[in-house]
Amino acid sequence: MTTEHDAGAGGYSLADSDETDYTLGEYDLSERAALRRVAGLSTELADISEVEYRQLRLERVVLVGVWTEGTLIEAENSMVELARLAETAGSEVLQGLIQRRDRPDAATYIGSGKARELRDVVAFTGADTVICDGELTPGQLRQLEQVVMVKVVDRTALILDIFAQHARSREGKAQVELAQLQYLMPRLRGWGESLSRQVGGRAAGGVGIGGRGPGETKLEIDRRRITARMARLRKDIREMKTSRDVKRSGRERTQVPSVVLAGYTNAGKSSLLNRLTGAGVLVENALFATLDPTVRRAQTADGRVYTLADTVGFVRHLPHQLVEAFRSTLEEVAQADLILHVVDASDPDPEAQIRAVREVLADVDALGVPEQIVFNKCDAADAETQLRLRSLAPSAVFVSAKSGEGIGGLAALVEDLLPRPEESVTALIPYARGDLIARIHTDGEVLAEDHTGDGTLISARVRADLAAVLSQFATA
Repeated sequence: MTTEHDAGAGGYSLADSDETDYTLGEYDLSERAALRRVAGLSTELADISEVEYRQLRLERVVLVGVWTEGTLIEAENSMVELARLAETAGSEVLQGLIQRRDRPDAATYIGSGKARELRDVVAFTGADTVICDGELTPGQLRQLEQVVMVKVVDRTALILDIFAQHARSREGKAQVELAQLQYLMPRLRGWGESLSRQVGGRAAGGVGIGGRGPGETKLEIDRRRITARMARLRKDIREMKTSRDVKRSGRERTQVPSVVLAGYTNAGKSSLLNRLTGAGVLVENALFATLDPTVRRAQTADGRVYTLADTVGFVRHLPHQLVEAFRSTLEEVAQADLILHVVDASDPDPEAQIRAVREVLADVDALGVPEQIVFNKCDAADAETQLRLRSLAPSAVFVSAKSGEGIGGLAALVEDLLPRPEESVTALIPYARGDLIARIHTDGEVLAEDHTGDGTLISARVRADLAAVLSQFATA
């Protein structure tokens, strides 16, 4: 992807200095401070979505990021992903700009001079919103807005916006609202003295007794209401969590193994779930199409039953508010017997996807769960890319949920990786006890089965509780 200066910086092209290694810090001061235009980010959308908590019109946005570490390609990939996030939220991306700095400016994120240049870009393109590729402090948001004179949104607010659009279940909506309020709380600010509720005496223009306010500022009232709402949402989420805990404990009581699909957003987890179980869940080529976890029953070729769960997708720098709000849902991952870590084989930077997912897995204490890398969309990756991915993860499986390629091999691998029942038994079970035969097929692993004149002679691996029941029919 080619990048160049903003028009006001002289039109210098990076293509003219290919020998410069920008990862080693060998660049002039002017180069380091310049805003670079990211090519290929202009988008147009066919439809407009509405956000749950506010009306969202089609916004015309300019993206801006600060490149502090890594390579230029990595910085541009992050901006491309930000553009996709903006599209998903219902925006039209007009332009993307990157600035090279040691660290984001404490006041305006990109520095006062570059903020004025950004204001000119916004005015020239007719944008009404600036989206920053990072989480800005309340002060940075306020000061950058004062310079560019349009609304400024950071990456965290953008992701929360998308989650608000896609949440469908009662629990999902509550989790997203809680995350939004956690983000909003430190960013509340007044909009002039007209909102003041602390008046009286000379401050009230001499109104005096009877004219004084209730003693709280508008901000204090907002904070109190938000705090009360957050407490209510946390209580509701705990109550909804109880229902899932009951279902999970039922599966644990019967010792049904659980497999969880985890991975980057839009890696194809829901498509894989449909392929493996015929679940029929929503599949959409969009970021964060799945927010509500789906659990489906599946069966191995030898008859063992297990559950397969689809989870919310992850992304680079997933807001910590969302991780906290969705913690009860993400517990499904931490308590699984196997994680199928789905990676988009066609993505330009799959290594970054894997790192981002494992960061979230660490946050929910799931790194101890056995993990199997699954490269999906292999039909969209050329042979050279697949060879590089095999060197990245030699034990990985390559599949295509779209075409069905490799799905049989993945199902067989899951069968091998699932925990097996502990005890081996051989029993002659009377035909009148067909219920026991059914339990062995459902909860155990049948090794051999023969129908005799006295009953069904069966050899199997089963759990300890079922082995105790079968002991009365055991053969020598």
